[in-house]
Amino acid sequence: MEAEKHHRQNGVIGVFFKAKGFVKNFKQCHDLVSKIQDAKDSLCELKDRCQRYGLRPLEQGESSTSANVKAPEPQLSSLFVEKDELVGIEKESEEIIRKLVEGSPTRSVISFVGEGGIGKTTLAKKLYDDEVVKGHFDSHAWITVSWSYNLKELLMNMKKQICKSEHGVEEMDNEAEQIQDMRGILEEKRYMVVFDDVWQQDFWGAIQFALPNNNKGSRIVITTRNAEVANYCKETPCDIFYKLKPWSPTSAWELFCKKAFQYDFQGQCPDNLKHLSFEIVSKCQGLPLIIATIASLLSKKEKVEWEWKKVLNDLNSHIKNISKILALSYYDLPPPLKSCFLYFGIFPEDYSISDERLYRLWIAEGFVKARGDMTLEEVAEEYLNELIQRNLVTFELVIGEGKSCGVHDLMRDVILSRADEVFFCQTWDGNKSSFSGEGRRLIISGSIGNVLKNVDDSTIRVVVDLERVPLNFLPKEIGNLFQLKYLSLRNSNVKILPKSIRNLHKLQSLDIRGTSIQELPVEINELRNLRHLLAYTYCYRTPFDYIDGVRMHQGFGNLEDLQTLTLFEANPGGVGLVKELDKLRKLRWFGIYKVTGESWRGLCTSIRNMDQLQRLFIYANDENQVLDLQYISSPPSPPCFLRELVLAGRLQNLPDMITMLQNLRGLCLSFSLLIDEPCKCLKGLPNLEKC
Repeated sequence: MEAEKHHRQNGVIGVFFKAKGFVKNFKQCHDLVSKIQDAKDSLCELKDRCQRYGLRPLEQGESSTSANVKAPEPQLSSLFVEKDELVGIEKESEEIIRKLVEGSPTRSVISFVGEGGIGKTTLAKKLYDDEVVKGHFDSHAWITVSWSYNLKELLMNMKKQICKSEHGVEEMDNEAEQIQDMRGILEEKRYMVVFDDVWQQDFWGAIQFALPNNNKGSRIVITTRNAEVANYCKETPCDIFYKLKPWSPTSAWELFCKKAFQYDFQGQCPDNLKHLSFEIVSKCQGLPLIIATIASLLSKKEKVEWEWKKVLNDLNSHIKNISKILALSYYDLPPPLKSCFLYFGIFPEDYSISDERLYRLWIAEGFVKARGDMTLEEVAEEYLNELIQRNLVTFELVIGEGKSCGVHDLMRDVILSRADEVFFCQTWDGNKSSFSGEGRRLIISGSIGNVLKNVDDSTIRVVVDLERVPLNFLPKEIGNLFQLKYLSLRNSNVKILPKSIRNLHKLQSLDIRGTSIQELPVEINELRNLRHLLAYTYCYRTPFDYIDGVRMHQGFGNLEDLQTLTLFEANPGGVGLVKELDKLRKLRWFGIYKVTGESWRGLCTSIRNMDQLQRLFIYANDENQVLDLQYISSPPSPPCFLRELVLAGRLQNLPDMITMLQNLRGLCLSFSLLIDEPCKCLKGLPNLEKC
């Protein structure tokens, strides 16, 4: 029961394999023949489904959209429109900004209410990111609530944002202590907190006590589809209720042209398409996300009448259901991107997943196809960027994590309906008495043991993701999963990796972040196909000593395909272990900690030779250890492709190397003790977004 409670709080656990247990024996050849025949039967059935639902065979191309697509009607969810798609609401924004910064000193609540896709979250985000608003308030926090929320986790998230702590915050035993602690933190601050996607009145009944009315002009913004929730939050005349309405025809047209003709015609609709375009916009009912989605779809098509008429005909058939309109963009995706997009359905609602994790999973699943001289990770990055450009995926840049990606709630409804049709995955919720065996992926929420008792097939899967599963040890039988390409034990309770891991010769990704594993077995060095090794844990012993990595044995230089190695312990071991790095020339993400003066010069030489490096994390052995980056910036050159740099340790001055990193997007300098303000030097970095 405790495990099931843990899963409900932390989201669905992805365990992407079909197995009764860890496989101990191979199946006989006749079983394989039987499975091949089953696969043929499934393909025939899939072909029949495709014909029934109007889907085209691959050889017929990928650009046209079927006019006969049928879709179920899942419950509509809140939507999000990207910031750059906001047009025509400047007047409303200016009015609300004025009330945020010039209104009554009494703490007030501003509620945005409206149907899914109306732009509630977008408007709130525009206000939240406004420079005038940011400058007016001492502290800010953005909290996504959703239907299923955990109050303790929300309070912890709020505290992290308010305190702006780089090293985490202390957890407390109960909600009452957290609320009291939060009140104390906010008591002397003018604060602004946004609670996005609120569904239940009970949420405000609890969270309001953490938000003191200190007469400093603090503001709370709430977005909800439920007017009763907004009314429940309205306690004083200072509280404001905004009912968002569909966009006017003028604003809708402006948004449509901006997206549909973003690549040509200078953002203007050509005369031959105006009539069809007006019809399409009028049928989008003034909902900005639908307008942006359909316009983005049209931006990829030829600017000819017959292509646009097909889209218009589909709109005529399916305009009554938003998810059916959004599904048009799914059907327009190339086949590899369809699978990548459906993969977001494996994760819980409002779940954010790092881009790097997506790449590793997509590659392990075989979705990513080789392209020229590009690495599979580079191709996967292009896939993700295309999904973002098509307005199907949203992202936010997070220092230390890269892009944090997700999909809108309504997009997720589309994904789930499509995934069910093609048996992409099935979900075990702890109540089902059997598993049909038709899905290629099984998502477990609840006890793993109960599932395995009902899974008769022992087919080996290539992905095992046990993130946040309260697993205390990893059985040695894991070594029998010879086809395994992806293994994640992140945030589990595992302390030791079994020596049998040496048998996983196809393993590409190993994620042991947040575990108690302190040392990797020497057998790891035999996994020549390993591309990604992620191993660090936040420990918070002191403000400086807050992160642990892993110790590795000599010989890890044999892992020449490694692209990710973080965090690796430089001490003990000194120069001997650092020299192994000279063999790892493909690293794109490298993190090392406990760096000492003894190992520093050799380490810098190795880093200079990592010409593919994009993310570099360096943590000194103690806060008095100087990180002299001149050894990295000396010839031949610093890592010119570096996008993200994290340094924890003393700096004598801001290294010239940093000003040479024209691709740098994120920079974090901790305990540097710099005397001169570095901002002047950093202004010349054209791509720097977070610092």
